[in-house]
Amino acid sequence: MIAELATVLSQPDREALKLAVHNLENPNFAARLADYAGVPVNRVLSILPKFANGQLSAMVRSAVMKGLDVAIDTLEEDATLPPLTGFSSFLAGVTGGVSGLIGFAALPFELPLTTTFMLRAIAAIARHEGEDLSQIEARLACLEVFAFGAKRPAGQQIDIGYYAARALLNKYTSEIAAFVAERGAVDVSAPVVTSLVSEIVSRFGLVVSDKAAAGALPILGAVGGATVNVIFMDHFQRIAQGHFALRRLERTYGSATVRQLYADISTRPAQAIG
Repeated sequence: MIAELATVLSQPDREALKLAVHNLENPNFAARLADYAGVPVNRVLSILPKFANGQLSAMVRSAVMKGLDVAIDTLEEDATLPPLTGFSSFLAGVTGGVSGLIGFAALPFELPLTTTFMLRAIAAIARHEGEDLSQIEARLACLEVFAFGAKRPAGQQIDIGYYAARALLNKYTSEIAAFVAERGAVDVSAPVVTSLVSEIVSRFGLVVSDKAAAGALPILGAVGGATVNVIFMDHFQRIAQGHFALRRLERTYGSATVRQLYADISTRPAQAIG
């Protein structure tokens, strides 16, 4: 059955599906940071001061709310060129370099800016994969990417599979889209909005804490801060490429077919389809 389904996909689309599964089911941000910093993962994760946890959560929520504002109001709807993701990474690297000079105190200013750069890059990827950014659902799908880039710590009994997370987020984004259609605007205090933001914060915050911890390493400084931000941007651009490639494939071949093939590849990652 799987083999028959796989033959429906063109060869480029089979490769795109395999790459999407790899990027979405194997987030490796903490490991990449640890490799860069030259210390074990658990060492990187232990660097963030205990007192900063509450502050960090507030910063992440503020950054996500800013991202929601951008997604609703100001994403460009039209473009014909391929996404210039490298330029967004450059801008994030510049802000990371400045932040690295100042340290953790710069995060409240740097994180919302970096998140906005990232959302712009995500939107460019979405548009390149055929999304219509004049539609609120497509814009909110850009925001969803922030929730797909974290791998839960070992021992937490939480289903973090891509489709499980997406099903939960889609419930919120569909309700927000209906809210906007009815009222013509988003009330940030509406329960459905706060539910979406809380879910994204709970996942996105895990990656931001890794980023903040690595950025706090005294050996990194400005150059290291810039590099950490480039890694951060690259990580979520990979997630966005997987997310929107899947949405494109679903529009072409149907959600059920793509999801079934995705499940097969994710359980047997070394096996090619077709």
